[in-house]
Amino acid sequence: MVSIPFHGHVNPSLEIVRELVRRGHRVTYANDPSFAGTVTAAGAELKPYRSTLPPAGTHGTLDPIDQLTMFLDDAIAMLPQLRDAYAEDRPDLFLYDIAGAPARLLGEQWGIPATQLSPTFVAWDGYEQEMAPMIEQMRADPRGAAYYRRFSTWLAANDSSTTDSMSFQGRPGRCLALIPRALQPNAHRVDPAVYDFVGPILGDHPAVSSKPSPPVASEPSQSGSETHAISWTRPATAEKVLLVSLGSAFTDHPDFYRRCVAAFGSLPGWHTVLQIGRTVDPAELGDIPGSVEFHPWVPQVAVLEQADAFLTHAGMGGSSEGLWCGTPMIAAPQAADQFTNAEQLAALGVARVIDSATVTADELRDHLLGLTTDPAVLTRCQALKEQVRREGGATRAADLIEKML
Repeated sequence: MVSIPFHGHVNPSLEIVRELVRRGHRVTYANDPSFAGTVTAAGAELKPYRSTLPPAGTHGTLDPIDQLTMFLDDAIAMLPQLRDAYAEDRPDLFLYDIAGAPARLLGEQWGIPATQLSPTFVAWDGYEQEMAPMIEQMRADPRGAAYYRRFSTWLAANDSSTTDSMSFQGRPGRCLALIPRALQPNAHRVDPAVYDFVGPILGDHPAVSSKPSPPVASEPSQSGSETHAISWTRPATAEKVLLVSLGSAFTDHPDFYRRCVAAFGSLPGWHTVLQIGRTVDPAELGDIPGSVEFHPWVPQVAVLEQADAFLTHAGMGGSSEGLWCGTPMIAAPQAADQFTNAEQLAALGVARVIDSATVTADELRDHLLGLTTDPAVLTRCQALKEQVRREGGATRAADLIEKML
């Protein structure tokens, strides 16, 4: 397995790795040493390489061309390190994250099959034509032209089967999409001979405890290692529970959190779990009522399994987990694919989309009550929950990988 040192790219594959190891396969995992704890906790052996990427969350302010260039720089630096790491230990199969695509090059060079594990949506029939205006706009920028030229030159120098960057990244020979099919745009136009949707890979989650316990039993370490068996107990006095989380990267929004406290803190019967990230000083939140608990990090699925609503940034992970748990969502997208995910959730009938920069406390409250009292929303949430859970998860992914072997 080959990936990059971002949790959003690593976490989706971990349960697949764990399942393959459980079945007796030897799995190596190429990543930056900062993720050694995460890799070994899944039962894999770390193949270390040094990533050139900045810390997760710090690249969100870059424009699309600079972001693409950043990932290309990392791929170019990664390839020779992968070649050295596997030269005397060639695998039977490469699995690779969308940002670990140098594994595809090595697979082609060494005659080893390679399968992409995509943590986000995949290309559909006609995707290139629909993206063409945006690509041409980027090519019109000298930086964009340099990016595409450099990418093609790199692929050609490494004897790639394609020198088109879009095809190399977006048209793998084989792919497992680690997302619910319901979140995939134009799912009916995705080639089933190439892509299998196996749903979100969430792994095992602890059952709701029957005894009182701290709201958060553990947190991720600063090294990138995470503890997985974490529980959360719904307060006995809570009639309804709302989880508010903007994910792990774009969390520095104290003003938005204050509006959430104002919107939900005095709402009769509601208990709010507020994740504020590691950069916000709790003193910035003002007076916190007893119906609101706040933490730098929470065990999201453990909370969602007991929640009645979810205010999310609509990252692919959070969106998938919301569907998995059948939870109505208020979507507050911040960057990247979150805007597409938010609109898709709204189109599915399980979410409302807001602008976190401008939404008022009154509007937040109205959205929450509107979603959670609408029978049609609750019916759609339940139907999608059942659909997502039928997609197979890590067990089906491992079955498909074994067929490739």
